[in-house]
Amino acid sequence: MVRSLFGICIGMGSLVGGFVPTLWGGSGLSLASVATTALGALAGLWVALRLEV
Repeated sequence: MVRSLFGICIGMGSLVGGFVPTLWGGSGLSLASVATTALGALAGLWVALRLEV
């Protein structure tokens, strides 16, 4: 159960983070998109850790 929570949170964070550069007109296949995807995954991990407690 916990593994699925982590997977869902990290996946959603990555998805949202990947779309962030499009808010300022950037490409979805740019280096900024890769960086914000990684930040989104870290944010999702943080949320999962907070929800687990």
